[in-house]
Amino acid sequence: MKYHTRPTALLLLADGTVFYGKSIGISGTTFGEVCFNTGMTGYQEIFTDPSYFGQIMVATNAHIGNYGVNTDEVEADRVMISGLVCKNFSFNYSRDKAYGSLEEYFEKQQLVCISDVDTRALVSYIRDHGAQNAAISTDGTPLEELKKQLAAVPDMEGLELASKVSTTEPYFVGEENAPYRISALDLGIKKNILRNLAKRGCYIKVFPYNATYEEMKAFNPHGYFLSNGPGDPDPLIAAQEVAREILKHNDPLFGICLGHQVIALANGIPTYKMFNGHRGINHPVKNLLTGEGEITSQNHGFAVSKKELLEHPDFEITHLHINDETVAGMRMKSKNCFSVQYHPEASPGPHDATYLFDQFIENINKNEKAAV
Repeated sequence: MKYHTRPTALLLLADGTVFYGKSIGISGTTFGEVCFNTGMTGYQEIFTDPSYFGQIMVATNAHIGNYGVNTDEVEADRVMISGLVCKNFSFNYSRDKAYGSLEEYFEKQQLVCISDVDTRALVSYIRDHGAQNAAISTDGTPLEELKKQLAAVPDMEGLELASKVSTTEPYFVGEENAPYRISALDLGIKKNILRNLAKRGCYIKVFPYNATYEEMKAFNPHGYFLSNGPGDPDPLIAAQEVAREILKHNDPLFGICLGHQVIALANGIPTYKMFNGHRGINHPVKNLLTGEGEITSQNHGFAVSKKELLEHPDFEITHLHINDETVAGMRMKSKNCFSVQYHPEASPGPHDATYLFDQFIENINKNEKAAV
């Protein structure tokens, strides 16, 4: 079988630690920040999530590829991860809705991957030592040469990546005669976010990451949306200025993940690089407004400063991550603005938080009534 003839591959961490395994996908070398996702399903949505651009993904689920791939289950038109690390890779798949194998998909997408790695040991190591840059090599590049190449890879902190995944031209989603028009800033937007807005009666114009407020306002929207995306939010100066302009006019604003962080920065509230970040589909969050718990899908390596947020007179925390009490949601007291650090559209993940899209529509309706 092909499984037994695959060449040896290695994963090199920035601190010099090496894990060995077998090659999947194409032969080559790839670099990125190594992180792990604890989701037990939804690997295709994870691999195509633009928020993972520039990252090497470690799958904690022991079996990857067992249900193949389906082109309807992607969050972008291409694979976004820099590489994959897994334990058991399934070359055979079993699902009626599958269009092909994950192996074929990786080969078409030119992805470098490594399997047969002790992922439990690797994840434990990352938990203890933090996320760091890494390299996967499947082509026999000497270890010392890999170390030199890896040392030249920039750290995620301070790295602007939204421009690498954003659309270059505006486009539309939904029905043109829908009751609501939304201007969305694409910092790495997921397709299922757009689907959730469209099915709630929104006609969305999606703008590039560097669009101006004037360009977005020209669509005459009922509300504005700032999307998820990869990298450090701090360098996104143009997006922060867009957020400030939206808030100055008190237009309805909703932000998710990177968009949530951009809103904080636009108001002088800093963000910081987390030791490991949150990546998975079973993260517990407490809604402080209702007292209810939510199981959420999360994917972020940066977070909003809780201390600075609590000290800001115009903000209140609406959601907290139960495991570490980091900020999971916030809203402004004097503006029509709220945001969350997690993914209410799931894909993959639970649907506990889809009500947030309804809340956005309710805010738009209130704003329209107030304007009459």
